[in-house]
Amino acid sequence: MAIKSSNLLTTKPSPLTAMVTLLILFILAFYTLHFPHPSLSNKTTFQNIFLSSSSNSTISTYLRTLTMHPHLAGTKPNSKTATFLLNHFSSLNLPSHTTSYKTLLSYPLHSSLTAHFSNHSSPLNLPLTEPSAPSVVHAYHAYSPSGSVFAKPVFVNYGRDIDYRALGVDVKGCIVILRKGGNLGRSAMIEKAEANGAVAVLIYNDEGDTWRNGFERGHVMKGVGDPLSPGWGSSVDGSERLSLEDNEVLKRFPKIPSMPLSAEVADTVLSSLGGSPVPLDWRDAFNSKVTHVGPGPTMLNFTYLGEMKVATIQNVFAVIKGSEEPDRHVLLGNHRDAWTYGAVDPSSGTAALLDLARRFSILLSSGWKPRRTIILCSWDAEEFGMIGSTEWVEQNLINLGSKAVAYLNVDCAVQGPGFFVGSTPQLDSLILEVIKKVKDPDSEGVSVYDTWAAAAGGNNIQRLGRVDSDFAPFVQHAGVPSVDVYYGKDFPVYHTAFDSYNWMAEYGDPFFQRHVAVTGIWGLLALRLADDSILPFDYLSYANELQLYRDILSNMLDQKISVHPLTSSIEEFASAAKEVDDELKELRLLETAGQFVDMKRRAMNDRLMLAEKGFLDGDGLEGKQWFKHLVFGPPNDPEKLDFFPGIADSITRSASTGERERLAEIQHEIWRVARAIQRATSALRGEFT
Repeated sequence: MAIKSSNLLTTKPSPLTAMVTLLILFILAFYTLHFPHPSLSNKTTFQNIFLSSSSNSTISTYLRTLTMHPHLAGTKPNSKTATFLLNHFSSLNLPSHTTSYKTLLSYPLHSSLTAHFSNHSSPLNLPLTEPSAPSVVHAYHAYSPSGSVFAKPVFVNYGRDIDYRALGVDVKGCIVILRKGGNLGRSAMIEKAEANGAVAVLIYNDEGDTWRNGFERGHVMKGVGDPLSPGWGSSVDGSERLSLEDNEVLKRFPKIPSMPLSAEVADTVLSSLGGSPVPLDWRDAFNSKVTHVGPGPTMLNFTYLGEMKVATIQNVFAVIKGSEEPDRHVLLGNHRDAWTYGAVDPSSGTAALLDLARRFSILLSSGWKPRRTIILCSWDAEEFGMIGSTEWVEQNLINLGSKAVAYLNVDCAVQGPGFFVGSTPQLDSLILEVIKKVKDPDSEGVSVYDTWAAAAGGNNIQRLGRVDSDFAPFVQHAGVPSVDVYYGKDFPVYHTAFDSYNWMAEYGDPFFQRHVAVTGIWGLLALRLADDSILPFDYLSYANELQLYRDILSNMLDQKISVHPLTSSIEEFASAAKEVDDELKELRLLETAGQFVDMKRRAMNDRLMLAEKGFLDGDGLEGKQWFKHLVFGPPNDPEKLDFFPGIADSITRSASTGERERLAEIQHEIWRVARAIQRATSALRGEFT
């Protein structure tokens, strides 16, 4: 069909219209030349408003409210805590909602431990929970099988392979006593004890002198997420669930019972042991009177009865919709459930999340409109194995794959002094920029960066291959760039009934200034990722990290194994990272000149955002298929190698195989990582091969 020309299009403009048009163009050109980035000044203003709106007393009040009662996942008090967060978000006019799941949790019904000493004195009933803590759940290991054992105890230090070799004692049929540490999680400790023939495991925390009657609760399940819905979200209605008898479920639980001990109770038992003397190299950090390892002559009568049941958990969300790119999401998360009162773990982080919401609300009332969408996430059942966050990630995997810019995690916001941060490497530069803008909470007149850099002797950003907080499903299953921020390395009341508001106010952060610092860093990271027109990612840092890993690996491996596939793929990745860096500089110059670059910017941001997903492999790690990331993930033996988990596991596994099979298995895993890096390179370049 022919289209007639419109008279409006063919009519000549009047002289007055032409003059007005020229004047407008002149004003725009002048403004662009002299004030090229009005948005930059606005962003700085909003960042300053965010920092100046901090309030340590407000965070303190939030924490006091959160810690008035224990709030274990799957219980009514934790459901009330979810309602408290939901009401807080709503009171700030932030759109909010909950997402519920039915998942398998584990609770204690009965436990006892009696010591029968060789001097024929009366049997001694040993305490199995803290004194004067009636409202707190009794000390236990979630997902431990029930069982009753009468056997000799034997002390095996941290329960590592090297410890069993140094022990020189057969532990078959014995109750193994272990102290926390040695880079082994509870599940790995129990698995190794079981492999050596032990019939039960008792674990105690030997750190500190003051809180030696505290019991460290925790779970002993392998992997993360609901064991009844591996790989898919266990929604409340109509979700498929495996049975408890399914092999996929059973292999995630230990076969022998276990229990936490206090250091005080452990001392009572360990000081009564005979047998071989404690090896000299175990005594380096001992905080007890143990001199011999056993077995016996003391006998222990240990009983644990627990129940596993499907319970409802709730994730709570507040959403701040983006004004220009609402389909791009910056996620900030903290888990809400606690073994006890949880002042440090996790309520220090939850208090920070509540304060973030308050401060973002202030920004919104000041005219701030984030470019991208921000989601505040309160996860449930993290203490049972990152269940709430994992179910949500599994349920939203496709959207996360295409829409998630980054995930920013804060778990225990404050454990004590000292700043610590972990990240995927493309966020390193952003972290350094942000911590230079936040005041150090413990030193006058300096930034967090100044103190941190001096203490660490340079950049000491950790990596996210661990499986101990809610960043794990985002990084290791979904390939989302992530950050983990906290103050304080360890704290002596971890998972005990003493993790209370009073402990935080007296020891952890008496003036709540460390809470203010963490909240400031968390929020500034979010503001940069949500508001910067071009995402502040730096893949040159990632290339350098990969090169470092290749060098370390090369020095470890047999000369018969070739690392050339890694070398060439990393070189290509580094080349792509340099090309992108040059493109970013050019793009920012065009932005500064006021040129229209929306489509170029969008395409570049997609490449920056999606490159992390190239490191995922659909087959996952051998024997741990849920973990897809081939650069950062949980190796079986983190002491040997804490990166390239597939390669690390192949080195460990192949030690017992023939030479030819050993070399072939390791070489195969090297090729897998090389292919993953090639995929990331293609994504970064945004081109097909």
